[in-house]
Amino acid sequence: MPGGTAVDPSLARQRLIRQLQLAYSGERAAAYAYRGHWKSVRDPGEKARIRQIEDEEWDHRDIVGGLLRQLDAGPRGWREARALVIGRVLGALCHVAGWFAPMYGAGKLERRNIVEYEDAARYAIASGHPDFLECLLHMAEVEWDHEQYFRARVSGHAWLRWWAAPPPREAIRNGYSARRRRRCRPRGAAGPPLPRACGGSAPLSAARLPPGTRSR
Repeated sequence: MPGGTAVDPSLARQRLIRQLQLAYSGERAAAYAYRGHWKSVRDPGEKARIRQIEDEEWDHRDIVGGLLRQLDAGPRGWREARALVIGRVLGALCHVAGWFAPMYGAGKLERRNIVEYEDAARYAIASGHPDFLECLLHMAEVEWDHEQYFRARVSGHAWLRWWAAPPPREAIRNGYSARRRRRCRPRGAAGPPLPRACGGSAPLSAARLPPGTRSR
């Protein structure tokens, strides 16, 4: 297993479920926070990019929810409620916290999210779910892109010394063969096509759930 030693499959499965539950609720908090963030900024380019990042967090939540269903698991209710409160509070604070703090805080959060999906990928391999790998690595890469965006916005600020840069983007896939990165698919034949990045046939935007059915 890249980046670690062998883990008992049953223990790895438990860790994978726990990690995906954290990610599922975390994406909810992040998406609501970004909704407040993009509404608070004035620059049209920043507004458009942060709104796109919100959409990508919802996409991740849809994908993670499908992976949990394949494991016959689901989100934790208390964690979902907490995520909703945290996300809405952070989104509201963006309107009074100025420009820098939301940009800096978002980037630090995205730095952690990269590792969250990398850990989930390792647990997926150890638990016998290589079909999850492509989606998990893709989501880690998207979080890397988010981190780089926010890092660039605050480039040159003294506080960057407390924000460690992630390894290069290509390092996310190091140690994983193409053979292992098989298609992942939420259980059941119904539903929109998976994004190409997760082994499906549709662009990411076309793979979103119909309006009113997304996991919010």
